[in-house]
Amino acid sequence: MSFDTVAELPAAVVDSLLGGTLAPYLGPGLLALCSGPLPPADPLALAALLTARVSVPGKIKNRLTAAAQFIENFKHRKTLVKAMDEAFTVQAVPSALHRWLAALPAPLIVDTWYDDTLRAALAAAASDWAEVQGLSQSEHFGTWTGWYDAAGASLPDAAAPRTVLYKPWGGHAPAGNYLVSDSDFVEVLTEIDIQTPIPALVQQRRAALGFVFLGCRFNDQLPRAFARQVMKRSAGPHYAVLADEPTRMEARFLAEQGITRIAIPLADAAAALCGAALPA
Repeated sequence: MSFDTVAELPAAVVDSLLGGTLAPYLGPGLLALCSGPLPPADPLALAALLTARVSVPGKIKNRLTAAAQFIENFKHRKTLVKAMDEAFTVQAVPSALHRWLAALPAPLIVDTWYDDTLRAALAAAASDWAEVQGLSQSEHFGTWTGWYDAAGASLPDAAAPRTVLYKPWGGHAPAGNYLVSDSDFVEVLTEIDIQTPIPALVQQRRAALGFVFLGCRFNDQLPRAFARQVMKRSAGPHYAVLADEPTRMEARFLAEQGITRIAIPLADAAAALCGAALPA
């Protein structure tokens, strides 16, 4: 199987983002564009921070979901949530790309890390947006997602704003919702193939959208599984900014999903995007 690769940012990506027909799909790598103090910016760094606070067996120390599960099982869920809250208390200053994305007329933005950076950028730039986060079944059994308005207040029902920020793994703000342990993900992955954990409004909006992956890697099963399911029944086309040569599993995923690799550094893609004038 093969996938297309381009060596510069296609004009179609810029035009489609500006036109609201391409949805940004963000990973933890986007934090590398921010300056100043940063929260953990990848699973290994987060695992190291959690296991510095709570001792776990050495064989799982570098495995985020397993370490989180150990903490949940032997120290209580509240201990895990407190450690996650502390890990993401550091608020990164939104980069130029965060601010540019927040100002887009985007029907949907997907953010698959726990930091508050894009929420802060949206709060500063947009007036008509709301957030929906994945919820842990250990804390919210039977309820898969929670909706929040721009001020962080819980919404009883799904909103229908211009921009939906969808955080399938949860997030630090406003309520400390985290999918991070093995059991958190097992519960969601058991149902995600039939789309139950994915909000209906996200499913509705993606039908007319393609996705561009920014700051994402697909060398682990979890990001591949979530990307595959969030993309399901979307319109396409799809792109991924990926400067490094893909691993074998990443290459297979790109080919299976019809994702065009944009083989340039994320910082270069950010500069090109931020140079495009936003719609009035």
